[in-house]
Amino acid sequence: MASPEIEALTQALSRLPGLGPRSARRAVLHLIKKREVALVPLLRALEQVSERLSTCGTCGNVDTTDPCGICADPRRDSRSLCVVEEVADLWALERSHLFPGRFHVLGGRLSALEGVRPEDLAIDRLVSRIAAGGIDEVVLAMNATLEGQTTAHYIADRLEGYPIRLTQLAHGLPVGGELDYLDEGTLAQALRARRPVA
Repeated sequence: MASPEIEALTQALSRLPGLGPRSARRAVLHLIKKREVALVPLLRALEQVSERLSTCGTCGNVDTTDPCGICADPRRDSRSLCVVEEVADLWALERSHLFPGRFHVLGGRLSALEGVRPEDLAIDRLVSRIAAGGIDEVVLAMNATLEGQTTAHYIADRLEGYPIRLTQLAHGLPVGGELDYLDEGTLAQALRARRPVA
């Protein structure tokens, strides 16, 4: 039987996505066995992130600075804006190195079943960014789910009348698929084949 501290660590890890009690126990045993090369650096990294973590006031990305590194980067194309549901989707697109513009994180997607309404998402802030001018294209990079497409249509309606080119990712994405789980090749193809919103 492990000590209460080790059990607490195991339980904390088991609450992470993809880790059940057995996987968490194996991870804890690995951390203990490799204390200097695994546990100590992990603790330092967690402490630093915990102290510095913030949400970007401009786009909603999670970073250690506000504005985030993407919004603060003068090399980014400020005229192109990619709208995503979650920070994980932004990070997935960033890994592809294919989108040169900036981002806007909604913080979820519309869902009648889950009670998520437009006012629960950062849609008004998106409309304000568009209304302020300087943006020529908005790419709707919603997940290929019913809720994702409902969200995309709602945003398209809200942005009607603004002088922007409104596009969305091509749907070579699997129906029901989420951006964070797609390989970079699939993401690259979907981004290249984006098309105007009907």
